[in-house]
Amino acid sequence: MSAPIKRAFLDTADGQIHYRIGGEGEALLLLHMNPRSSDEYRELMPLLAPHYCVIAMDFMGFGDSDKPPRLYSVADYAKTVIALLDELHITQANVLGNHTGAFVSGEIAVSYPDRIKKLILCNVAGFGEAGKADLIRRFEEGFVIKADGSHLLERWNARDRYIGSAELNHRWVLDDLKCFGYPLYAVWAVGNYCIDAADRFRAIQQPTLILWGIDDMEEFERLGLALAKDRFFLSQAIPHGKVVEFSDGTICMMNQIPDKVATAVLQFLAE
Repeated sequence: MSAPIKRAFLDTADGQIHYRIGGEGEALLLLHMNPRSSDEYRELMPLLAPHYCVIAMDFMGFGDSDKPPRLYSVADYAKTVIALLDELHITQANVLGNHTGAFVSGEIAVSYPDRIKKLILCNVAGFGEAGKADLIRRFEEGFVIKADGSHLLERWNARDRYIGSAELNHRWVLDDLKCFGYPLYAVWAVGNYCIDAADRFRAIQQPTLILWGIDDMEEFERLGLALAKDRFFLSQAIPHGKVVEFSDGTICMMNQIPDKVATAVLQFLAE
């Protein structure tokens, strides 16, 4: 019988942070992509909870966490992670971050090195100048509520190529809708952070696993955000990192191939 996953909230000066927690033992923190929430790890958490105390939080501005009172930088998001670890009396944790969560995870490893035991960075794209500018533009546009409700169908169709199931798409759209009417906080944060991301990541000393979904990286190239080959800036910045690639890893890979992800993560953490 798998360990139950419970939900809770942390009060902070900037609002409440929602998180999920389950399992016992050494801590493993999961940080989601934009515009998802801790729901991104609904399939993965039960696979990891028999081995670790697994925690997945909603970043401020996403999921069921409050909207922050100001624009949050990646460094701000990293501080909220540390606040959650402090609240849970966790002095050191393993951290897995996907997309936006990976940039935040890398910043935690650099700014709070004593708090991170092992690091798992998933689907970090290498944004060129055009990609960085487009990220900022998307932040400025955000998700706009339209009077005729067409924004609902637009979000439903946004992932048609790779989503795989109506049930999963429904979960993604629910997370999308929680971001409507507000700035896409993390898009602005990553758009600015990735300018110096390579320099920041060169300071990472912790044992690191780098996971890439190849279809995920190719989708970013199709969207004109980042060339798939430019992702290698990460493995060059962290030469001691172990690299694992999933040919069938889409942007939804945490939901679609959780068994493969869990196997790679558990093997790495056990080494």
